[in-house]
Amino acid sequence: MSGFLPLGIIVILGLFLFTRWINILNEYERAVVFRLGRILSQPKGPGLVLILWPIDRMVKVSLRTVVHDVPSQDVITRDNVSVKVNAVVYFRVVDPIKAVVEVENYLFATSQMAQTTLRSVLGQAELDHLLSERDKLNDKLQSIIDAHTDPWGVKVSSVEVKHVDLPQEMQRSMARQAEAEREKRAKIIHADGENQASLKLAEAADTISRNPTALQLRYLQTLTEIAAEHNSTILFPIPIELLRAMERFGGETD
Repeated sequence: MSGFLPLGIIVILGLFLFTRWINILNEYERAVVFRLGRILSQPKGPGLVLILWPIDRMVKVSLRTVVHDVPSQDVITRDNVSVKVNAVVYFRVVDPIKAVVEVENYLFATSQMAQTTLRSVLGQAELDHLLSERDKLNDKLQSIIDAHTDPWGVKVSSVEVKHVDLPQEMQRSMARQAEAEREKRAKIIHADGENQASLKLAEAADTISRNPTALQLRYLQTLTEIAAEHNSTILFPIPIELLRAMERFGGETD
């Protein structure tokens, strides 16, 4: 009985060490292994990884893209407008060793860097620029954040500004501005139409003035249009040119 107890302890200890030594990593995972406090040259994985615990210590790092939602930040734009802006950052680890050794928590560090950069960059832009040229601001944010996270082995692939929350008074002011802009365009279009119509009328008047017969035809056409309205009484003037023509015609007959 006394000999069985040490054997059982040895078996249990062996199973415990076996479970600590044998590790299986997924395709998207890598293991940064420290041996007596010193890091090994290359990360291990995926698949079966042997860790000689307690001599070795393993830190798992995921290589998948992380989608991080940056909380709303209070930003004062260059033209002194206070807005709330939130964004989303896409990043992933490209160097597991740097992600473990160079920074304590690369997820938290990247999040904080994204927040401070968002406030800094958008604070240098005017409100119109912020609303109309987000692509340029997104590219600028991505390049700045990526430059800061590169020493950590983190690659920022994209930054997207999602929503810009304007104060109520600013929304009403922009609505009035948009309405005034639409009215201005409508008046310009109307004035342009009036100008074109006046030019056409001037051309028509010039043509008629050079050809009295055209004036007579236009007069008769107007009479026809009036007669089509079935009015009981029609009063119309007789052009002097028509009377003169009739007078000349009568004199020639005599």
